[in-house]
Amino acid sequence: MSVWLDNLTTWLSGNPQWLGLAIFLIALLECLALVGIVLPGVVLLFSVALLAGSGVLTLWQTLLLAYAGALCGDMISYALGRRFKRNIGRLPVLRHHPQWILRAELYFRHYGVASLLVGRFIGPLRPMLPMVAGMLNMPLLRFILVSLVAAAGWALAYLLPGWATGAALRLPMAEGFWTEAAVLLAGIGVILLLTIQASLAEKQRASLLGGGLSLVLLLAMVIGWPHLDALDQGLMTLVQEQRQAHLDQWIGTLTRLGDFHIQLVAAALLCTLLLLARRWRHLLFAASTLLVTAIGNSTLKHGFARARPDVLSEPLTTFSFPSGHSSAAFAFFLVLGVLAGRGQSARLRLAWLVVACLPAAAIALSRVYLGVHWPSDIIAGALLASAVCGLSLALCQRREVLPALPARLWWIILPACIAVLGGMATWQLSHALLRYAY
Repeated sequence: MSVWLDNLTTWLSGNPQWLGLAIFLIALLECLALVGIVLPGVVLLFSVALLAGSGVLTLWQTLLLAYAGALCGDMISYALGRRFKRNIGRLPVLRHHPQWILRAELYFRHYGVASLLVGRFIGPLRPMLPMVAGMLNMPLLRFILVSLVAAAGWALAYLLPGWATGAALRLPMAEGFWTEAAVLLAGIGVILLLTIQASLAEKQRASLLGGGLSLVLLLAMVIGWPHLDALDQGLMTLVQEQRQAHLDQWIGTLTRLGDFHIQLVAAALLCTLLLLARRWRHLLFAASTLLVTAIGNSTLKHGFARARPDVLSEPLTTFSFPSGHSSAAFAFFLVLGVLAGRGQSARLRLAWLVVACLPAAAIALSRVYLGVHWPSDIIAGALLASAVCGLSLALCQRREVLPALPARLWWIILPACIAVLGGMATWQLSHALLRYAY
C-alpha cells in the first residue's frame, strides 16, 4: 500500500493538472458505501491536500473539491440503498461481513439525523450510513440538507491539516517556526492521544486527565508565548495569503457567533432549559464550564496585555491573549458535545466532541483570518475551554457518571441554541450593513 501511495503522489507531483480531479475522486470513494471501508482515505486525503497546499490549489479550491466529492459519494450511497434496499446484504463483501450493515442500521435507527453528522467521523460507519438512510426511506430533502452540513465539516477536518502543512513547507518561514510548531503540536498530540486512550478504555478519570493536560499546556503557553513569535508570524502570513474580499463579509458573520453578547444569550438559554428541566448536575457542569472559562479568559487577557496584530488599518485596542471568541465558542460547543454524548459508547462520545469542535474551530480560525488575533491566541483559548470543561466534568462525575439527557429535552436544547446563535448573528450583521449603507 505504501508503494502504491508513493507512486500516486509522485505521479501527481509531476502532473499537477490532475490533482483537483484526484481530490474529488478520493473524497467520493472515501464516502462511498463499501469502498470507503477498505480505502485508506485519511492517508490519501492528507497526501493530496499536502500537494495542493504546495501551491497547486488554493485552500478554498481544495475544500470545495473535497466537499463536492463527499456529497457525490453520499448521494450515490443513498441511491444504492434506496434502489436495492434489503438485497444489498447479498453483495459479496457484505455477505461475508453482515455486521457492517447491521451495526450501521442499528446506529441509524437509534440516532436518526444525528447519526449522519456524528457517524461521518467514525471510519467504519461513514460510508455505510448514507446507504442505510436510503434503505430505510429517509426523505431525500432531509438527507440532502443533513449531508450538506456533514460534508462541510468533514472536508474541513480532513483536508485543512494537510493543506496547511503543504503551504507552510512552501512559504519561507522565519527561523524557529518549525521548532515552535513541532513543540506545540507534540503537546496537543499527547493530550489527544492520552485522553482518547483513556476514554476508549472507559477510564473513570479520562475527563480529569484531558482537562489536567490541557491546563498544563495552557500554563506552558502562558509562560512561553513570547517565544512563539515565529509561529504566529508564519501562520498569520499563511492565513492572510488566502484572504479574498468577497469572503470577508461571510467570515465576519461567522466570527459574530463568538461575540460576547451572543455567547451570553446562548449560554443563558442553555442553562435556563436545564434549570426548567431540573437537570441539576447537567446545569452545574454547563454553568461552571461557561462561567469559569469567561472569568479565566478575562483574567489572562488583562494579566498579559498582549497587543493585537497590526493587520487591520485600525487594530483593535483590546488585549489579545487568549482569544475570547475562541474560548467562549469552544466552551459552549464542548458543553453541547459532552451533553450529547452522555449514555453512549466511548467512540460515539469522542465523535460528538469532534463534531462539536468543528463550529468552534471555524469561529476561532475566523479571528486569525480577519487579522484580529494571533494563532497562539486562539490555541490558548481552546486549551482554556478544554481544561475547564474537562475539570468541570470530572467534578460533576466524582461520585457517579453524568447520565444522558432525555431525547425530548436534547431535541429542544439543540435547535433552540442553534436558532439563537444564528438569529443574533444575522441581526448584528444586518445592523452593521445598515450602518455601512448610511
